[in-house]
Amino acid sequence: MTLPNKKIPDLLAVFFAAVGLIAGIILIVTSSDSGTQFRGAILALACAISFGMLGKKYNARGDDVIKAAVIAALVWGIAGFLVGDFLVWQLAFPVLNFDLPWTNFGRLHFLHTSLMIFAFCGNALLASSLYALQQTCGGNLYGRFAAWFVFISYNAFIVIGGANSIMGVTTRENAEVGWYTNLWLALAWIVYLFMFFGTIGNRKEPRIHVANWFFAVFIVTIGILHIVMNVMTPVPFLATKIYTIFPGVKHWWHAPDGVGFLLSAGFLGTMYLFLPVRAGQAIYSRKLAIAHCLGLCLIYFIWLTPFHLRYTALPDWTQNTSMALSFLLWLLFLAGMVNGLTPLADARSKLIADPVIRFFAVAIAFIMVSVAFYDMPTLTGPLMSVKAVNSLSHYTDWTVDSHHLATLVWGVPMIFGALYCLVPWLWKREALYSKTLVEWHFWLSVLGVLLYVGSMWVSGRIQSLMLGAQDNNGLLLYQFADTIEAMHPYYIIRAVGGVEFTLGALIMAFNLWMTVAVQPVKVEDDGTAAVGNRNTR
Repeated sequence: MTLPNKKIPDLLAVFFAAVGLIAGIILIVTSSDSGTQFRGAILALACAISFGMLGKKYNARGDDVIKAAVIAALVWGIAGFLVGDFLVWQLAFPVLNFDLPWTNFGRLHFLHTSLMIFAFCGNALLASSLYALQQTCGGNLYGRFAAWFVFISYNAFIVIGGANSIMGVTTRENAEVGWYTNLWLALAWIVYLFMFFGTIGNRKEPRIHVANWFFAVFIVTIGILHIVMNVMTPVPFLATKIYTIFPGVKHWWHAPDGVGFLLSAGFLGTMYLFLPVRAGQAIYSRKLAIAHCLGLCLIYFIWLTPFHLRYTALPDWTQNTSMALSFLLWLLFLAGMVNGLTPLADARSKLIADPVIRFFAVAIAFIMVSVAFYDMPTLTGPLMSVKAVNSLSHYTDWTVDSHHLATLVWGVPMIFGALYCLVPWLWKREALYSKTLVEWHFWLSVLGVLLYVGSMWVSGRIQSLMLGAQDNNGLLLYQFADTIEAMHPYYIIRAVGGVEFTLGALIMAFNLWMTVAVQPVKVEDDGTAAVGNRNTR
């Protein structure tokens, strides 16, 4: 059997697939723990499927694996929306737990976060980054089998994590998949890194497209965080129970960086790739974009996330330094806002006529609102670093609201816009099946977000005020159960908003399916010519 492309990423992928296949079989045979055996079976199956891709005929452009990532993102995203909205209905009506272990809130909560962040967003970023490599570097991917290996391994990681959550096989927060599964993802991520930078190194274009700067930061940062944060010791060797090397404050110093760089750097790369193409206009400044990228690395990666550690064992000087440096994020948000709004301002007519570009506009407007109100909608930036604010918001729905707002108004619209662009381009269709359905999707999403995060914003403040209320003797006026009763109507409003947002996603899935099924094939694929815009290189 010969490799389609005998280069370093392909060779690494073959070696790691062989190691993974053997390791999976060993886990199945030697372990008496059902969770470990299940993980071993999925690992062995993923490696076997990867080997099956060695004999596949690859097309010249390598769009096959990108199509697979697009489909995976769509399927995982709808599953994540459905599970998430079901969880909100559980909050309003606990009887929906059904007194079953695999449907209780604790287990399904991790399933929901894994589906949304790692499955939906991760596959969307994998598709966007691989597409960006081919379109902006003027050549094929550096390692074809490697791309399939990364895609299959990444989704096997998601399946294992989700199944373990439902079965109650947990180890520690953010590491429910097992230490050896985390090690497997680290190996796949190394192949991803070699493939990404190998393609850039062999590019035909003189300069690196700015989208690839952000994708590079996303890949490198997530890789470092995943490896460092998952250094742990299992006891015994093949057991589920583990002991992390970096517990407590050490763990949470960089733990939020993973989601932060995935939802910030990764989707900024998506913005810089698709927005100028769809708008037909250049960004304001390439240099400003690169400065934005480097600023994220210098400030966010090191000093921003300790806002999660206010009033903890973290020294006061560290907390105060983090708060001071986080104010510099204002400049970074401003850079992203200027570069994102410029194509929209120059294409006002398209903003009215093209419903797809409105998803990008919603995401860019989030940055604008973040600047105008100093990141108040997300609370994950400078405002949350202030101790007085943190004392009011932490451990309440206010913080949960901030993370949902950052996802539903920034990351998810970017994915929606990217999928609406990628499907006609990859399947070479003349246009989307229906712009009217895109309109319906857009407005259902907007209304759903307003109900969802608006209700959480109010309920979080009610919860914070009730938990801190005291009588004249300094005794608490309310019990925790009282706050749950007060928030009940807001949970229902939140759930209705989730239904509308999920309905919009289902409309998108139908629209994209019909685009592939019934739309005529485009003879000449010239829709991506603007990806190489001179101001984004």
